[in-house]
Amino acid sequence: MTLFSLWPSPERPWTELQALAEFVDDGTWHCLWYADHFMPNTDDGSVADGDVHEIWAVLSAFAAVTKHIRVGSLVSPTTVRHPALLANTAATVDCISAGRLTLGLGAGWQVNEHTAYGIPLLDNRPRVDRFEEALSIIRNLLTEDRTTFHGEHFEIVDAPCQPRPVQRPLPIMVGTGGPRMSRITATKADEWNTWGNPSVAAAKATVIDEACEKYDRDPRSLHRSVQALFFPTDDPSAAEAIVAKAPSDRTIAGSVQEIVDAIGLYVDAGFDEVIVPDFTLGSSASARRDTYEMFKNEVLPHFRRPSR
Repeated sequence: MTLFSLWPSPERPWTELQALAEFVDDGTWHCLWYADHFMPNTDDGSVADGDVHEIWAVLSAFAAVTKHIRVGSLVSPTTVRHPALLANTAATVDCISAGRLTLGLGAGWQVNEHTAYGIPLLDNRPRVDRFEEALSIIRNLLTEDRTTFHGEHFEIVDAPCQPRPVQRPLPIMVGTGGPRMSRITATKADEWNTWGNPSVAAAKATVIDEACEKYDRDPRSLHRSVQALFFPTDDPSAAEAIVAKAPSDRTIAGSVQEIVDAIGLYVDAGFDEVIVPDFTLGSSASARRDTYEMFKNEVLPHFRRPSR
């Protein structure tokens, strides 16, 4: 059975986010994901205005107003957040949710928020080095009574993380598509996430498979999730125009059947979970909710096992 999850934009007002969380907490959807940013992204790295809500406050609220759906960070950058802060925050949210959190982590990438807040965004190699250290520290803090770590970027001495998370272990997901991060994912993570249309995502999955095999891990032991920009439309000419303008490597445009066919390709490539962002699902809260309802009624049933 393929899992389906939702991803509302961090720029949605809290009233819409709360209503969405309560609306989808019916056992149909797997996870309610949320991004960790402080402002909208810009191509040139300039500062941008926008009401972007802080992720961990939102995830705590999601956890408190739901009972069934999982909640998760997609993803928290270790450039912005110290690993001790992330581990302790995640443990608390896992307690609030009664064991429904997935901790998604990334190395950091958005230039304008790092520049505006004076947070160093290192070059790729030291940034990934720092991320690997942070991931090791977070894993230890969430699983061990005390953590001591001496690295190039972090020094942790006899550190506790209390209260303990409900889940043992609390699943850690890494969002990545690059070869070096794939090695870290294969050796240190429980889950992997990536962007991409079916062909792009399948190619990235091959890299993950190779990393798992190189480091003696069963590739199927790594939960895999993928997201794309979905543009539901019954107008073939409109779909063609969307594909011509939208990022081609992460766009799926077309009828319900075409969306079903595309998701089938994800399943064939070994993905366990399809995340549906709301970024392209409508210009109003009601339109976005209607599109999620369409996915629930017309897309998801194609990927559910029939009841006995």
